[in-house]
Amino acid sequence: MKQSTFVETNEPLWAKLEAWLDFQQLPRKERKTRSKEEPSLDFPADYRHVCHHLALAQSRMYSPLLIERLNQLVVRGHNQLYSSRMHFWHHVVDFFLRGLPQLVRQERKVIYLATLLFFGSLFSMIIAIQLQPELVYSVIDGSQVVMMEEMYDPKNSSRFGREREADSDVYMFGFYIRNNTGIGFQTFAGGLAFGLGTLFFLLYNGIIIGAIAGHLTEIGYIETFWGFVAGHSAFELTAIVLSGAAGLKLGQALIMPGRKSRRLALLDNSRIAIQLVYAAALLFIMAAFVEAFWSSQAIIPYTVKYVVGISLWILLITYFVRV
Repeated sequence: MKQSTFVETNEPLWAKLEAWLDFQQLPRKERKTRSKEEPSLDFPADYRHVCHHLALAQSRMYSPLLIERLNQLVVRGHNQLYSSRMHFWHHVVDFFLRGLPQLVRQERKVIYLATLLFFGSLFSMIIAIQLQPELVYSVIDGSQVVMMEEMYDPKNSSRFGREREADSDVYMFGFYIRNNTGIGFQTFAGGLAFGLGTLFFLLYNGIIIGAIAGHLTEIGYIETFWGFVAGHSAFELTAIVLSGAAGLKLGQALIMPGRKSRRLALLDNSRIAIQLVYAAALLFIMAAFVEAFWSSQAIIPYTVKYVVGISLWILLITYFVRV
């Protein structure tokens, strides 16, 4: 087909698409007032037609001016297609409903390693303190031990897990978010030190949490402590593991870049790591919400708290394994 015939046949579609894209670039308020002037267009279908026209023009070696015009039209259409807010939220929903569980299964090796380091040190410390109770003072300062005992004293009538009963739930929600995200960021960022920082923070947090849990269990504060942590433990502890896995991915790129340069390996692994961090951040926020508004309530029966906590663990594990 001659170029002139090609242009004459398809010019109406190109002009209509250009007019439609020009209209979409107007401010939102102006688009609303001039909505009747918006060109009618089946954008996805017409955009595909223009992409096909560009490919034909290139293969038939039409004039550079025509190819450039079609190329600019395709670029504008691409930007419009992939910059819509609905498309953004579609990606967010798709990530959490499909992409994240698949990613966790794909990166199961670093997930398993982070889980072993964190939960291994946590449960080891709990068991060690049952056998040797004074070991807690080699991990936690004596004043902090006293403070923990006061926070989970069964005599508390309204709230558990707080230093001052006067603190509001909203205040504690913000406090827990800051505290949890701080732990997650340290664990993740430690991967840049060739993974050593991540290893340290996974073991450190496991030992500290295990020491607190072991001591409070050993002195008999079983219902108050375990009832408190049951509700939010699934979210918070899983978030720490995901933060650790993300940090290990960074360390892996620096230690074992393979045939890539360290810079390129770090860039590739960081794309995976940041997705794990997104998931960890959401879980930390969910944990803070449950901890502030549910876990601390003394009026809720312990049996209910245990049932809810176990159910959340089952749901979360099922989500990562089966979804």
